[in-house]
Amino acid sequence: TQGGIVIATDYNGRAGPGRAPDVVTMNRAHYTHYTSAPDPAISHVLRGWGEDGKPARHRLRVGDVYIRNVTTDIRSSEEIGRLEDGNSIFIFEVAGLCIGHLGHLHHELTASQRAKIGRLDIVFVPVDGGYTMAQSAMIQVLQDLRASIVIPMHAFGPHTLERFVAGMKGSFRIEYAIDPTVTVSLRTLPDTPEVLVMPGF
Repeated sequence: TQGGIVIATDYNGRAGPGRAPDVVTMNRAHYTHYTSAPDPAISHVLRGWGEDGKPARHRLRVGDVYIRNVTTDIRSSEEIGRLEDGNSIFIFEVAGLCIGHLGHLHHELTASQRAKIGRLDIVFVPVDGGYTMAQSAMIQVLQDLRASIVIPMHAFGPHTLERFVAGMKGSFRIEYAIDPTVTVSLRTLPDTPEVLVMPGF
């Protein structure tokens, strides 16, 4: 953030080069998205699932960012079926922006969940089409949220990514970033909603 807070999402024990993040978020729908042994230098480890059958509830301010979550269900084993509140959508409010990370979203959002999420300026979305949910359903979620910038993740290859991009073209402008980092402010949000494809797929 502008105030120097570093946040890593889907933390699995590694957060890239540089100092340890101030905050990490984790989701347990996929073993690559969490760890039971986080770096002790991390001040805030936010799990997307709760304990003792209760949903995770996060509401905290760290420096110049306010962090909250909205829980969603995940698919589990055939014996268990749907696991209530097993995933969290993490929302980061900073510098006048609302940034949402959909985590491992497995179902379309209810009206209540959309209301709790509120307006998002930027949304990180898994677009694999199988491990999370069908791309057509995910595209409907994004059309409902109407964020200014959609950043796809969790694509597992260029063909899956391009299918998602093709499905978004009718409602969103498509931009391909050259640099692997992007700086965003309220002032620089696009006038037309866009999909911003980061390099690396």
